[in-house]
Amino acid sequence: MLASETHFQDIAALYRQHHSWLNAWLRRKLGCSEQAADLAHDTFVRILNARAPAHGLARLDAPRAYLTTTAQRLLVDRARHQRIEQSYLAGLAAMAGTLDGAPSPEAVLIALQALEQLSAALQSLPAKGREAFLLHYLEDASQPVIAAQLGVSVRMVQKYLAQGLLRCHQVLDHG
Repeated sequence: MLASETHFQDIAALYRQHHSWLNAWLRRKLGCSEQAADLAHDTFVRILNARAPAHGLARLDAPRAYLTTTAQRLLVDRARHQRIEQSYLAGLAAMAGTLDGAPSPEAVLIALQALEQLSAALQSLPAKGREAFLLHYLEDASQPVIAAQLGVSVRMVQKYLAQGLLRCHQVLDHG
């Protein structure tokens, strides 16, 4: 049996054994059954798209800890995305106050579509690359601080930032 077939079977078993529990845990945490269902789904999609652990999913010592860690990372990503969107909308509102007229609905739609494209570009980066990019450009963290937080060299942080900028540039140019 191929490794990918084993990975898919492991995920299917993980899903059957723990999906209901994860969904209930997320419902308690979020207070919303729809958001919990979406996040539970996204958790398994992320695991499906991730490289399988060296020892395989079937032999995880703590599958629920693995699932909650993955779900919590998705929650952080979702919160950052919302902060970016809110910052942009606040910027638009501030601009609207200084301009003769507010941005047209078309301009707002184009800007929101660009944000969605940038978000997708950032999601295509490796986790540490995405984290470095967001810490630097959203939270104004310095490269040495990011390096210490991620446990990598400053040179690696610079590489992550360059990759992120290149990916955003590619997405916006080829939208």
